[in-house]
Amino acid sequence: MRFEEFHARNRKNEDENDPLTDKIIGAAIEVHREFGPGMTEVMYEGALRREFDLRGIRYERQVRFDVYYKDVVVGQGRLDLLVAGEVIVELKACEALGPVHRSQCITYLRATGHRIALLINFNVPVLKDGIKPVILSH
Repeated sequence: MRFEEFHARNRKNEDENDPLTDKIIGAAIEVHREFGPGMTEVMYEGALRREFDLRGIRYERQVRFDVYYKDVVVGQGRLDLLVAGEVIVELKACEALGPVHRSQCITYLRATGHRIALLINFNVPVLKDGIKPVILSH
């Protein structure tokens, strides 16, 4: 299934079907075609960064952000990837995505002020089953 078809089937919000998320998903699909399931998260991240480089997709890796509690910084969080300064990409290589993974993305969105994240679990036979857009409504 092409990434355009993925979006057509899984559209919940117009933010999910923008050109940037299409590019990210297309790159992830290519990585999954090459590796399939069973690699480690670090390997998928490295391959996805290479694919982004090949496609001219701008990204930052391991982006740190401050975590606040009652207006005081209590620690730092870390994003796997931030694409074009807009889309958080959280990578997993686990048996199944659970509610905690979606909650993690929502927490990252709130803490950073971004609106959309793509939660991608590469440890699935068909990657479309492992991609979950997470959108923070304001």
